[in-house]
Amino acid sequence: MQVPAPFDYERASTVEEAIGLLERLGSEARLVAGGHSLIPMMKLRLVNLEYVIDINDLHDELGYVRVGTDEVRIGAMTRHRELLESPELGALFPIFADAEKVIADPVVRNRGTIGGSLCQADPSEDLTAVCTTLDASCVIRGSGGERVVSMADFHRGPYETAVEHGEILTEIRIPVRPNGSSAYAKVERRAGDWAVTSAGAAVWMDGGAITDARVGLAAVGPNTTGIPTISEALRGQAPSDELFARAGALAAESCSPVTDNRGTADYKRHLADELTRRTLRLAVERIEAGIAGDQRGGS
Repeated sequence: MQVPAPFDYERASTVEEAIGLLERLGSEARLVAGGHSLIPMMKLRLVNLEYVIDINDLHDELGYVRVGTDEVRIGAMTRHRELLESPELGALFPIFADAEKVIADPVVRNRGTIGGSLCQADPSEDLTAVCTTLDASCVIRGSGGERVVSMADFHRGPYETAVEHGEILTEIRIPVRPNGSSAYAKVERRAGDWAVTSAGAAVWMDGGAITDARVGLAAVGPNTTGIPTISEALRGQAPSDELFARAGALAAESCSPVTDNRGTADYKRHLADELTRRTLRLAVERIEAGIAGDQRGGS
């Protein structure tokens, strides 16, 4: 039976208390919310900590979805199930429901949080691709106050984020733009597994032409979200299978997968191509069908 190395347990009831504990206990302390990523790593002795700070009581403070005119704010302790079941979020950003349906299983979705997912910074993690596709920003709080960073700056590399010692991710902010929609697709070996490859797409249109688009990939290497060459290729163009094929080819060129037990690098590049085409096509279909809520946003 695998068990973690010995550690001391603390529990925080407010954000300020959590920050204070992090500062007092030092660099060998780590926050735990759902724990579905950290605890298995501790059991495997891949991570050894002196202190674990349980922040589940912060759900009352940081568990929310607040929809404004120009922005949606999501508390970092909002659970996967709450994201999946939010009608406002689903109407504005269908990509969230697409992704949440294929994240793990109901047990994980009932406990896991968006903040925990983003802070894990796993290259195969679904919500990282979703939030970068939507051009989200992250609010980080410490004893000195708050700072807001883009998703591009939030993730510094595999398993590394902009959250410094003594800080906590408190909120995700997503801009609401008119005439847009979004979609997410994932290939996995079995239901709820980590992605072999996944892709998210967000599209905005005006008068039958694409005004902007963003694509994010997961599980095919670092720096594969918000691919600028795809955005440049799609702007000002009318949607078509040929255009989506071009975007898919750019996605395959932009990723750097490795061969492992989930598939070969060539297979993953093929999936990056195909899933990019599918998600772009579905996002456009959703705009044309008026699924993006009241046409304020969609992504």
